[in-house]
Amino acid sequence: MFRTARNSRTTARRTPRRLLAATAALLSLSFTGAALPHSVAAATEPAGAPVSVTPAGPQVPAGVTAGVAVFDRQTGTFTEQLAPAATFRSASVVKLLIALDFLWNRSPDTIPVADRTRLDAMLRSSQDAAANHYWSAYGGPAIVERMVTRLGLTDTAPPPATHEGYWGYTAMSARDIVKTYRHILESAPAPVRDFVMERLRRSTRCASDSFDQHFGIAAAFDRPWAVKQGWSGRYANGSCGSVSAPAARGTDASGPAPAGAGGVSVDLDRPALHTTGTVGAGDRSIVAVLTLHPDGTSYGKAYTDLGRLTRSLNVPGGTAPKGKWYGTWGQDVAVRREPAVGDNLLTRLPAGVEVLVGCQKKGQLVSVPPYTNDWWAYLPQYGGYVTNIYISHPDDQLPDVPLCTGQK
Repeated sequence: MFRTARNSRTTARRTPRRLLAATAALLSLSFTGAALPHSVAAATEPAGAPVSVTPAGPQVPAGVTAGVAVFDRQTGTFTEQLAPAATFRSASVVKLLIALDFLWNRSPDTIPVADRTRLDAMLRSSQDAAANHYWSAYGGPAIVERMVTRLGLTDTAPPPATHEGYWGYTAMSARDIVKTYRHILESAPAPVRDFVMERLRRSTRCASDSFDQHFGIAAAFDRPWAVKQGWSGRYANGSCGSVSAPAARGTDASGPAPAGAGGVSVDLDRPALHTTGTVGAGDRSIVAVLTLHPDGTSYGKAYTDLGRLTRSLNVPGGTAPKGKWYGTWGQDVAVRREPAVGDNLLTRLPAGVEVLVGCQKKGQLVSVPPYTNDWWAYLPQYGGYVTNIYISHPDDQLPDVPLCTGQK
């Protein structure tokens, strides 16, 4: 972000601002709520132009490999298909199959409380420990084989024999994910359907490993939606939540992908980020977007690219939220309940991620030398504010964002 201090707009030129921004973030941690950047590069500013939310067909960002399927249940047709049969390592999306396998001959109303608790955590907050339990107790790869037969999946396969314990290495395609959701919604017993979908509708923003999982569908559309997300790669630790806690690396599986493991049918190396679920009243559209990103891609960059792709899709029943999309800069920027610092932290943003700004208002004056600003941006999908200092735009007040009214 390029911004001079309010009282000295000519004191800093655009060329050295990247270094100044990094230094400023280091000097202002206790005030702004931003965590220590891992490097100067982590605080560089992305382009600040707003991103259109108008669907214009699948727009795949440069360097991204994608498999896409959008199925309109009302018309019984696909509205989007892009490499729908291409297989990707599933990451946590396979937890749908793990849950369905366990519930195949069981009613959610009669299973032990311990299993209800595990399934709830696995589906809502993508808890890996729960997936590990079922994978170990019920045959690992045999779970996938059973579900392939039961659901008639054509592109799904267990993890390679060399990595049978890695449930996240299950191969899945976008069209098989659509089949899985169609089974849940149209064929599964009502108690199973309701149990699974209720938990996907109440997906937690912060996953159990402290990664923000409300990307893709959850960010591109207003509710109602239901999601099961997946992420796998050498991402930095997650920082989601209102308290600091140890976080797992972003593998979302039982272990990291070994170097040179690309000799199997799916890519086990490149960072993966997937968004799957339903959108609209009555779960009208089923959406599956599977993506791989260039080596070294940060979580925030993958999050942003997947979001742009998802927003470009024709999703019947989906409503784009109102606001303007902007880039951010800085590491672990704080989102707060009110436009002021203090004991009001909601969560932290993935570094460099795009955010939807719904409105803005004046609040506490924030100083991040050489920048000062008393304007704050309201992020409707987070339900909180970030100081405009960390919004990638040269002006203190964003020129194309309305003022907040009411109780915001």
